[in-house]
Amino acid sequence: MPNIALASLHREIAVQEHFVQQLVAEQGYRERRPEDHDKPLALDVELVCEFLKASQPEAWKALEAQYPGSAQRTVIDQLSKMLKRVGTLEVLRQGIKLVPNIKFQLCAFKPASSINWDLVRLYEANILSVIQEVEYSTKNGNRIDTVLYVNGIPVATCEFKNTLTGSNYKTAEKQYKKDRSPAGEPLLTFKRGALVHFALDQDYVSMATRLANGKTFFLPFNRGRDGGGGNPDVKLEDGTDEFRIAYLYRDLPNGRAIFSREVLLDIIGRFIHLNEDGVMIFPRFQQLDAVRKLMAHARDHGSGQNYLIQHSAGSGKSNTIGWTAHQAIKLHTESDQSVFDTAIILTDRRVLDRQLQKTLTELEQTPGVVRAIDGTSRQLKEALEAGAKIIVSTIQKFSTEHLTAISAQAHKQFAVIMDEAHSSQSGKAAEAVSKALTAKEVDEDERSAEDIILAFQNERGPQANISYFAFTATPRNVTLERFGVTGEDGKPHPFHLYSMRQAIEEGFILDVLKNYSTYQAYYELEKTIEDDPRFEGSKAQRKVAKFAHLHDDAIDQKVEVMVEHFRRHVMQELGGEAKAMVVTASRDAALKYFRGVERYLASKNYDDLGVLVAFSGALPDGAGGEITEPELNGFAETELPKKFDGSDYHLLIVAEKYQTGFDQPKLCAMYVDRKLAGLQAVQTLSRLNRTKRGKERTFVLDFQNSIEDIQEAFKPFFETTTLEERSDPNQIYELEQKIIGYGFIDRAEIDRFCEIFFREEGVTTADRPALEAIVRNAVDRWQAEDDEGRREEFRQLLKSYQRFYVFLAQIMTLGDTWLEKLYVYASWVDRKLPDREQPEDPDITDDMLRLTAFKVEHKAEGSASLHAGETTELKPISEFAAKPFTEKEAKTLQEIIDAFNERHGTKFSEADYLRFFAASEKVMEDPNMQATLKNNPPDVSRGSFEKAVYPEIIQAFQRDREMSNIILTDGEARAKVFDLLFSMALRQVKETA
Repeated sequence: MPNIALASLHREIAVQEHFVQQLVAEQGYRERRPEDHDKPLALDVELVCEFLKASQPEAWKALEAQYPGSAQRTVIDQLSKMLKRVGTLEVLRQGIKLVPNIKFQLCAFKPASSINWDLVRLYEANILSVIQEVEYSTKNGNRIDTVLYVNGIPVATCEFKNTLTGSNYKTAEKQYKKDRSPAGEPLLTFKRGALVHFALDQDYVSMATRLANGKTFFLPFNRGRDGGGGNPDVKLEDGTDEFRIAYLYRDLPNGRAIFSREVLLDIIGRFIHLNEDGVMIFPRFQQLDAVRKLMAHARDHGSGQNYLIQHSAGSGKSNTIGWTAHQAIKLHTESDQSVFDTAIILTDRRVLDRQLQKTLTELEQTPGVVRAIDGTSRQLKEALEAGAKIIVSTIQKFSTEHLTAISAQAHKQFAVIMDEAHSSQSGKAAEAVSKALTAKEVDEDERSAEDIILAFQNERGPQANISYFAFTATPRNVTLERFGVTGEDGKPHPFHLYSMRQAIEEGFILDVLKNYSTYQAYYELEKTIEDDPRFEGSKAQRKVAKFAHLHDDAIDQKVEVMVEHFRRHVMQELGGEAKAMVVTASRDAALKYFRGVERYLASKNYDDLGVLVAFSGALPDGAGGEITEPELNGFAETELPKKFDGSDYHLLIVAEKYQTGFDQPKLCAMYVDRKLAGLQAVQTLSRLNRTKRGKERTFVLDFQNSIEDIQEAFKPFFETTTLEERSDPNQIYELEQKIIGYGFIDRAEIDRFCEIFFREEGVTTADRPALEAIVRNAVDRWQAEDDEGRREEFRQLLKSYQRFYVFLAQIMTLGDTWLEKLYVYASWVDRKLPDREQPEDPDITDDMLRLTAFKVEHKAEGSASLHAGETTELKPISEFAAKPFTEKEAKTLQEIIDAFNERHGTKFSEADYLRFFAASEKVMEDPNMQATLKNNPPDVSRGSFEKAVYPEIIQAFQRDREMSNIILTDGEARAKVFDLLFSMALRQVKETA
C-alpha cells in the first residue's frame, strides 16, 4: 500500500501523494516545492536554466559572453515571449534562438537509434519534475493539485479525487470547468500553458487539451476493462495491489508508464499536434497504445508482418493512421537500419479521404513528406520510383498498366496501411499492390515453366518486404484470416482492439441503438388487367412491392412521419443545429424522397427546414431529360459536406453515397427506408455515433428492418470480432474437382494455355490470338449446354474458385502449380463467357397497377442496445456457389436422391438436384419473401414459400421432361424436396439477418 499517513487515507490527497511518490521512485522525477513555480511566467525557472547549462554548455557560454550579468534573465525573457507567440508545443520541439545565432533546445527527443551517443546523452539530460499544490493564479489563491514539467516547462496539470470521499473524476472535470478559468492565467492558457489537463481518481482518467470554462470538453483516457470501459485491477509482481490508474506512473507488463520519460517525450515529440481548426490533438490511450505497440513489434520483427487494428468507428482512426505512417518511416532497428522505406496508405474509396489527407498534412513536420495521389496511376508510379516517404492512394490505382511496368521495388521495405480493410483489399486489388511492391529487376537466369508458375503463385502470398497495417471497425471473416494474429486457440484475432462497447461505455461515441423505432407499411393494389402475365414470378412480385413503396402516396406518408418527427424530437438538439439523414434503397428512391420532402415542406410552409440529396450519375427527370445531384442542390458535388454543415440544410437524402465514410457530428437522426444487413447496417448507422458538445442522444426510425435484424447485424462487431474456426484450405481442391467435373474445360488445354502464358520471355499481345483460341474451346462447350441452370452454376463456381484461390494464396504458401494454372485459365474463361441474357422486363407503371390503399403503422419503439456478452462469431469461408449445404442438409439430400431413383428407376445425381436450390435461391432474393419467413411462424410462411418456389422449379426443369413429369405427379417426392428447401431457406434467413 502507498506510504501515506493514516489520517490522509480517506482524503483526496491520498491518491495525489501516491501518484507523486511513484513518479519520483519509479520514473526518476524530481519533486519540487510549490514556490519553485513562477506564477507570472508559469515556469520553474531554476530547472529551465539547469537543463540549458548542463545539456548545452557551449551555447550557454556564448550566451554569458554576449549578455554578461544578464544571461539568465535574457534567455527566460526570450522563452516567455516565444511561449506566448508560438506556444509550448512549438517551443519544446523547435527551441528558441537569441542574437547572435545562439540556439537552445528546450527538450531533447529520443533518437531513432543509440548509435549517436551525443543525442542519447542529450535525451537523458531531460529533467522531468513534479510539483504538488501549485498556486498558479495571478489573480487569487487558486491551486492545481499537481503539475508535471519537462525541463521546467509545464506540460500537464492534474486534478485528483478520491472515491472514498464521495467524489470522482467527474467532480474533477467540473472543478476544471467551474473553478479553473484560463483567462489571464499563463499555466492554463491554451497553447501558452500546459499541453493537457487530466481529471482523475484512483479508477478513471479523462483529459482535455483546452480549458474553456463550461465549454471544456473531456475525453476518456482509460485502458479498457473486460471488453468495456474503465480500467482493470492492477496487481504487482510481488502480489501488491495498485490503483487502477497505475499505468500513468508505473511500468506494467503491458507497457511503459504514460508519464515515463520514454512515453511522455514521445507524445510531445511525435503525437500532439494542432489541427487546422485550432484543436490541440492529444492521443487517447487506445491510439497511443496501438501506435507504440505496432512500432515496437515492427522494430523487433522487421517487415513482412500483418497487423489487424480493430478500432470502433468514430474513435479517431484518421489520427491513428497518420501517426502510424509518420512513425513507420522514421523507425530504425537498434543497429540503425530503417525498418521501412515508404509508408503507403490505401483507401478503398474511389476518391481520397479528405479528412485523412488533412490529418497527414497536419502531422507533417518536414514539408514534402506526404504525396497524395489524386491524379493518375502514372503519378503513383513516379512517387514509388522516386522513393516518396508517405504515399496516399486509392487501391484501384495499383491495378493499372502503369504499375505493371514498375521494377526494382523488391529491395525496398513497405508499410502498407489500409484504411477500412475489407474483402476488396484481400482480393485482386491487393494482389496488384503486392506485385507492384515486390517487382524485381529482369532476371536473366533461365527458369523452367514450373519455376515461373511457382514464382507467380508465391508473389500472391506474404512478402518479406511488405508489412500490412489493416484498420477497420468491422472486420469480415476474410479480413480476420488475412491480417489477424493467431492466438493460443489457433484462430485469428486483432493485434489491437478498441471495441464499440468500450467506446460507448466511455462516452466517446454514442449508442445509436438506444432510441430505435420501427414502422410497418401496408398496401393494397389493384391490377388493371386481372390476368396480366407480366405479374408472374418472384421478380415481378419484387417490382410490384417496389412500385407500392415508391408510389407518391407512399412516399408522402413516410415523409410526413420523418419531417414531423424531426421537428418535434430532433430539431432542437445542438441548439438548433441538428441534422438528419434519410437512407433510401436506390437512386430513384432518393430522387422521389427529395421531391416528396420538398412538396411536404412547401405544403406546411416549413421555411426553416432545408433538404439536400446525394446520388451518383444522372437520373430521368420525368420530362424526357436527365437531372443530377448538383442540379437539384444548386451547387457542385464537392461542396455538399460543407453546405450540409451550415445552417441552411437539415435533411440529407442518400442512396449509397455518404452511407459510409461520412463524418458529420451534427447528425442526430436517421430515417431508414432500405433493407440493411450485416456490415452495411453497422457502417450505415454508425454515421450517427459521433459525439459533439450538446449532443446527448440519437434517433433511428426504420421502415424496413426489425430491431432484432439490426441487433444481429451489430453483434459480431460489438466487442472483439472472432471467427468460429479458420476456413479449411482444402476446399480449394473440392472447387477444382467440381469445375473439372462439369466437363467444360480440359486439362490438356489448360497445359497448352499455360505453356504460352508462362513463357520465360513473358506473354505479349502477339500471343493473345493463340490464348483466346484455346479458351474458346471451353466457351463453345459451355454454350452447347442446353441447361441454363447448369451453365450458371459453372460460372459461379469459376468465380468462387478465383476468389478463394486469391484469398488462400495471400495467407499461405500453396506449393501447387496446378492451382495457379487453373486460376489463370479460369479467369480468362470467366471473362469470355457471354453475359446471361436478360429478357426485357418493363417496370410496373400506373397503367398496370393502382395503389388503392397505403398505411404506415408504428410497430415497435425502444432500446436495441447490446450488452456485455451479446456477441456472435463470424463463420469461416465454407460455402461456394452451387452447394450451400450443411452436413445434415447434404445427408438429407442424398437420402432424397436415393429414394427418388429407387422409386422411379432413374439415375439423377446431386448435380441434377442443384437446380432445385437455384430456384429456391432465386425466390429468396425477394426481400418480401425474406420478411415473410422472418416475421411469421413456419406453418404460416410455408405456404407462401411453396407457392413462390413451385413455378420457378417447373421453369428450371422445363427442358427435362422426365424430371418435370415426376415433379408434377409425385407429390410425396415433391414434398420431401420442399421440406429440405424450406428448412434451408429458414436457415439462410437466420444467418443473413
